[in-house]
Amino acid sequence: MLFKTPNYSADKKRAIDILCKEFIKNNNIESELFSSYNVKRGLRNADGTGVLAGLTLICNVHGYVIDEGEKKPEEGKLIYRNYNIKDIVGDCIKSKRFGFEEVIYLLLFGTLPTKQEIKYFKDVLAMYRELPDGFVEDVILKKPSKNIMNKMQSCLLALYTYDDFADVTTIDQELRRAIEIIARMSNIMIYAYHAKCKAFDKASLVLHNVNPSENIAQSILSTLRIDRKYTFEEASILDVLLMLHAEHGGGNNSTFTCRCLTSTGTDSYSAYAGAIGSLKGPKHGGANLKVVYMLKDIMENVSNWEDLDELECYIEKILNKQAGDRTGLIYGMGHAVYTKSDPRAVILKKSAESLAKGTEFEKEFRLIENVERVACLAFSKKKPNKKIICANVDMYSGFVYKMLGIPLELYTPLFATARIAGWAAHRMEELLTAKRIIRPAYKPVNKERAYVSLSER
Repeated sequence: MLFKTPNYSADKKRAIDILCKEFIKNNNIESELFSSYNVKRGLRNADGTGVLAGLTLICNVHGYVIDEGEKKPEEGKLIYRNYNIKDIVGDCIKSKRFGFEEVIYLLLFGTLPTKQEIKYFKDVLAMYRELPDGFVEDVILKKPSKNIMNKMQSCLLALYTYDDFADVTTIDQELRRAIEIIARMSNIMIYAYHAKCKAFDKASLVLHNVNPSENIAQSILSTLRIDRKYTFEEASILDVLLMLHAEHGGGNNSTFTCRCLTSTGTDSYSAYAGAIGSLKGPKHGGANLKVVYMLKDIMENVSNWEDLDELECYIEKILNKQAGDRTGLIYGMGHAVYTKSDPRAVILKKSAESLAKGTEFEKEFRLIENVERVACLAFSKKKPNKKIICANVDMYSGFVYKMLGIPLELYTPLFATARIAGWAAHRMEELLTAKRIIRPAYKPVNKERAYVSLSER
């Protein structure tokens, strides 16, 4: 390709287009090579199972068994420190208490807290909730962002400068930082949202002080809403969501990112900020927004939400890339590990149905339920390879947020606010047990060339 001296008054996009074509021409790897070299793309084995990269005491994500070399689907289980999440959430709902703080304690310390222990731990979290003096004004309000996930990243990195022991990775300092960041994440998220609304949406700025007597779920609703009002049922279902999102094994992308960064010896703030960047992606935590947009599209294009035939016809169009965003993906369906069921979706579906009953949202809940049912049938017709798929947690999480009046911009940040508990547990486990930098291999498939001097090119 011949490059001419650019005209600086010309279209900048055209200049990038020229360079982009040159980049693509010299950076293509034939897909067949991945198979010939037995590359574990996505760190996945040929049967879809994950490549074993480490050991953990924190969480077990179970969705299948390997029987004589064959992958066999099973009902999904999510186990926090040897305790089934179904039992944890079920007991909290039954006793009408908030459980997210108990889950944080369990993930960090490896045991269920007693009444005395959880009271003390909640007091410690409340003690660390306030942000440093001037932080809200100088870091959040003066530098607002349209994207709350990116602002949460920058806020975590900014907290580094307020920590005199930021590079000390002893367990006492790591635990102190973990508790500090977990306690502050919801505040950072809410303040960042209000700053965004003022700067970009021309809304009035209303910032509430944190009430230390409130649990994290209550505090989120209290500081988000202008009138600070919420019902117990609303705070309870948000608490359930936080419990379900708190942890999902060392192999999920954001947690693995956190462990990768931790393995280099970098500081906590950098590791957690990197995990937020991973979670932001639409193939990971950002998938809850994809579900919302997909459901909106279905509502607009399916005239009778109760007509399963009409709904299935439209779902098939989505699968065939003739409708929706033309990717052929049914968002909220399928998972890397779960096959027959995602236990988080099963739990959340029940809570969502209870909250929607008797409200204007009940019809929409039935539609989502029908989408789940019809998508499984349509998928089996499209890909008759006996692969079983189920609804994942994203199918219902966005709907619950919508019922709670939570703005779209906070759907994925709420995920991060919960998952910081799991990231912290995995970071400290990596520091304690792994002690080796994570470095997988990439095989070069191009041959060495003789260097040509600039005058001869």
